[in-house]
Amino acid sequence: MPLKAVLIANRGEIAVRIARAARDLGIRSIAVYSEPDAGALHTLIADEAYALPGKTGAETYMNVPALLDVAARAGADCLHPGYGFLSESADFARAVIGAGLTWVGPTPDSIEILGDKVAARRLAAEAGAPLAPGTPDPVGTWQEAKEFAEQYGLPIAIKAAFGGGGRGIKFVQKMEDIEDAFVAAGREAKEAFGRDECYVEKFLTRPRHVEVQILADTHGHVATLGTRDCTTQRRFQKLIEESPAPFLSREQNAAIIEGARGICAHAGYVGAGTVEYIVSEHGDISFLEVNTRVQVEHPVSESTTRVDIIAEQFRVAAGLPLSFDHDPEIRGHAFEFRINAEDPTLGFVPCPGTVTSFVPPSGPGIRVDAGVRSGSEISGYYDSLMGKLIVWGPDRDTALRRAKSALDEFEIKGVRSVLPFHRDMVVNPAFTGYSLDTYVDWVDTNYVPSSGNELVPLADAQAERVQVTLEIDGKLHRVGLPAEFLRPAASAPAAASAGTGTDSSDTAGGVKASFNGTIIEWKVADGDSVTEGQQLGSIEAMKMESPIPAPTSGTVRLVAAEGATVKQGEVIASIS
Repeated sequence: MPLKAVLIANRGEIAVRIARAARDLGIRSIAVYSEPDAGALHTLIADEAYALPGKTGAETYMNVPALLDVAARAGADCLHPGYGFLSESADFARAVIGAGLTWVGPTPDSIEILGDKVAARRLAAEAGAPLAPGTPDPVGTWQEAKEFAEQYGLPIAIKAAFGGGGRGIKFVQKMEDIEDAFVAAGREAKEAFGRDECYVEKFLTRPRHVEVQILADTHGHVATLGTRDCTTQRRFQKLIEESPAPFLSREQNAAIIEGARGICAHAGYVGAGTVEYIVSEHGDISFLEVNTRVQVEHPVSESTTRVDIIAEQFRVAAGLPLSFDHDPEIRGHAFEFRINAEDPTLGFVPCPGTVTSFVPPSGPGIRVDAGVRSGSEISGYYDSLMGKLIVWGPDRDTALRRAKSALDEFEIKGVRSVLPFHRDMVVNPAFTGYSLDTYVDWVDTNYVPSSGNELVPLADAQAERVQVTLEIDGKLHRVGLPAEFLRPAASAPAAASAGTGTDSSDTAGGVKASFNGTIIEWKVADGDSVTEGQQLGSIEAMKMESPIPAPTSGTVRLVAAEGATVKQGEVIASIS
């Protein structure tokens, strides 16, 4: 039976993507939105949109009764979960099916087996996939994690047993950091997925992150859509993906692809999914996990295979076979750049706010999947992804040149974005060279902008700048000037005064919030002696936790309480 109306249980760019795919297939699209998302782009692209009272993900996009109520009221006959939120919840899939709707995704049993990272490791072992050492079950205490580290050595990774997308992962290099990492990983997992179980895995040194896109139907066809390299990450969340994965030997490529096919066939998997591996600096391959949903980076595989993965998800859900008989031919090379509202000069901290201008690039091989437009509000309640730039070329070098041009054309104002980082990466030898030197913790620990591409500090970037075209000796030059340079002279003193930052909060030793967020915890108490660089506590926004470092040594006084919502630049503690 053909599907007629889909409830999209998600938001942002993936909700826009699903709505557009549904329209191509003649399926009516039904969006939902939280209070902060009223008027968001996905509500305008969909055929209909219904409110979910509340602000947080738990109150809205993860509220199962509310979602099913909208589906019933709107007359939906199927539900697409997108990625994140409830997309990997077997209980949600069962609730959807129990409500008489078609679930656009793998079976609940598959989600349960493969979504449980520990169970997936067991299945991969049964299928003969190589594995790094790891705990056979979730660990209940940080002491168990320490015992694992003592047996197998550091570094280790503490990972959420349920969910994905880089949430609930902590990388540990020192024994004394295990306890804090275990607590933080469980807390992040609970916030993102509703479950705090974690397991421990030996972390291979300088690994590359390589994955395979899978599509499987109910007729026994398990297809692979080539490989992707997703190594360039921060906090174990991807920033750049490319397809096919470069610099693999023919033997490595075959082992990765056929291993992925074998795991999914062994699990009886249907729908879209991704099998992820890590490849060590010595060429060893180890199974990582299976993501039982469509991935953020699915468009980069679409670009090299010409397969519409979302459309195939709808076909499989309707009981139809895949629209192709054999693995599609891989054509050319493609990159995907995640366009996040984050400040790369401050460790990629989230930067909520209003997008005053959003001007995407265009040209051959250029695709932009966006969830925002000029005037959109980036809320601190959700993740920081605004959209994705996908660039295709007949080969890697051409795709890189096109990417450089597209990133130079891309304009975002009003919020800090990762565009400066991406612009540097496409000319950075560590990324563009003929042996990929990046690895999954590289951005967090060793990234240095290439020569001549120093990233602009946030304070400077936030100053309003105006692009001016000047003709010099018959040649056009474009320069960015601070807006106050172009304002009437009378306003100059006011502008200068506003930029001095000499308000009462600018006290010596003041600890300021680096972004809008919530104080998760303080690790120190009033009157404690602290040293420069010591972690004072943690602040969270857009589902990411960041440490609060001491800017100097001395005695600390806490200004903001745990659980307090603070604004960027607000003094949250002082050290004297």
